Amino acid sequence: MRKNKGIAGLIIVIVIAIALVAILGGKYNRLMSLREDVNQSWAQVQNQVKRRADLIPNLTNTVKGYAKHEEETLTKITQARSGIESASTPKELAKADAELTRAINVVVESYPELKANENFLDLQSQLEGTENRIATERKRYNDTVTVYNKSVKRFPTNLIAGILGFDEKEYFEVSEKDMEVPSVEF
Repeated sequence: MRKNKGIAGLIIVIVIAIALVAILGGKYNRLMSLREDVNQSWAQVQNQVKRRADLIPNLTNTVKGYAKHEEETLTKITQARSGIESASTPKELAKADAELTRAINVVVESYPELKANENFLDLQSQLEGTENRIATERKRYNDTVTVYNKSVKRFPTNLIAGILGFDEKEYFEVSEKDMEVPSVEF
């Protein structure tokens, strides 16, 4: 009789252990999957911002044709572009992206004769398309971060997330200054 109780107790402990491992494993795998979704979404934001930054040399060359003496403007654009390439967090990328937008707007406002140039019009169209892609990827990134952060915060997953180092992810946010509508005059 005692032997049967010992075996029954052992079986119960084993079943409970297996159930815990299955639950913890499932939660861990879900968190890993969500974290990878966030990383993939972030990579897409970076990809689109990089695409925009890659268009800047074309803008610079077009502007150079009209304003060789305006080195300061070209320097600002180059600096803004390098800020995008060195950004490693959503906050840094948002700041660098805003600086690049301001630099581009200065060029458009400073050189109205560029508006009639076919190369500039084509480039402007590409930049507008890229701006839309960036906005779309930012939204997708923030949506993915929302799903991930909700999972990390929900009980009992929050206990597992805390133990295994799954921290909240940062949203891609726009600062108050960047929310102001830039004035572009044609």
